[in-house]
Amino acid sequence: MNISVVVPAYNEVESLPELTDWIREVMHKNQFSYEIILIDDGSNDGTWEKIEELHQSHAAVKGFKFRRNYGKSAALNVGFDAANGDVIITMDADLQDSPDEIPELYRRIKEEKLDLISGWKKKRYDPLTKTIPTKFFNAATRRMSGINNLHDFNCGLKAYRKEVVKNIEVYGEMHRYIPVLAKWAGFQKIEEQVVEHRARKYGTTKFGFSRFINGFLDLLSIFFVGKFGKRPMHFFGSMGVLSFLIGTIMALWIIGEKLYNIAKHVKVAREVTDQPLFYIALVAVIVGSQLFLTGFVAELVSRNSPTRNNYQIEKEVV
Repeated sequence: MNISVVVPAYNEVESLPELTDWIREVMHKNQFSYEIILIDDGSNDGTWEKIEELHQSHAAVKGFKFRRNYGKSAALNVGFDAANGDVIITMDADLQDSPDEIPELYRRIKEEKLDLISGWKKKRYDPLTKTIPTKFFNAATRRMSGINNLHDFNCGLKAYRKEVVKNIEVYGEMHRYIPVLAKWAGFQKIEEQVVEHRARKYGTTKFGFSRFINGFLDLLSIFFVGKFGKRPMHFFGSMGVLSFLIGTIMALWIIGEKLYNIAKHVKVAREVTDQPLFYIALVAVIVGSQLFLTGFVAELVSRNSPTRNNYQIEKEVV
């Protein structure tokens, strides 16, 4: 199969028929073998019934229905797992992404031997409340990840080589940083393509203030996981050893000063336990020990959770 198109949908019943018709038209025109994987992320507007209807009329349409709303990352993870195409295309269900971009994305993945192409909506139709946070996160992500050739990490329209989606795990709200996840997994051939951004035709945006906070937390999380996820002892252990050494040096200083004063019969104004430095040293030693133990436990756990991506799929049509 040439292409799998993965489309997360949350309350997008109006746009799905037009979107799937458009995708089919592009695929037939270019003689691609394909499948369309629609993931209903706990919609309550009849989205699943529409997916079932589309499946009945077009065998290339496949669907998964979550029992509740898990978020875009969960939907993409399930779609990636089910995809069979050599190239996987992701796009949003709101018709703001154009399926006409698919042939060029496919060509570049195959001919240029790329791992991932991220769309760049150079001209956007989103409100400032969405574009300003997006610019901030894109700049921060470029700096922290070292992927300096991408302008828009969060664009829903992306193309992947099959091996990429089968070797990354998308969870939480990490869909914003899939290029970073791909890089940490060893896929270095990441490029960008300017794509058309269309004004929303149906429904309302799902972007809210909570996503601004979640995006910031996920940025910190992905930076930590990317650098220390497989070796947490390097992070916690180094901080713990540093804190422990600082505390130990201060404690030895206090002890040495006390012994010196005793040897010289010098009368001191304050006892050791009355000095602030004593408590600072004590806290540093305790914190250092705790950080070291945290690193040891984290090393044992190694961030592996067998239930991280277990989602309740109520129904499916394949």
